[in-house]
Amino acid sequence: MTSTNLKIVIDGSAGSAAPYEQLRAQIADRARSGKLPAGFKLPTVRGLAEELGLAANTVAKAYRALEADGVIETRGRNGTFVAAAEGASREAAAAAQAYAERAHRLGLTQAEASAAATEALRARYAAK
Repeated sequence: MTSTNLKIVIDGSAGSAAPYEQLRAQIADRARSGKLPAGFKLPTVRGLAEELGLAANTVAKAYRALEADGVIETRGRNGTFVAAAEGASREAAAAAQAYAERAHRLGLTQAEASAAATEALRARYAAK
């Protein structure tokens, strides 16, 4: 299944990631690389679902995850757009600050907290 204007490809074969995760990852990668520039208007949930042959709930789930990550933003009836890159950076910085505060409260040393974060990142990015 392929989206013509976004060039999204959903692999339906056994062992591939869930369709919403494939959609989320591809939109996020394109937004971060600049292939989808800030302000680019994304198709409606229903429109993209039809184009890809997916359930509307699958596309909505991907859009919700992307919005939570600061990659896209919904402007009410005006539609859904790729957010400015700074939004994702701000979100990551806030998450890192919250992690640092939590690790400190748990009594971890800076080296222990850094090692835990590095291992979590390594595991997450290796899972792609």
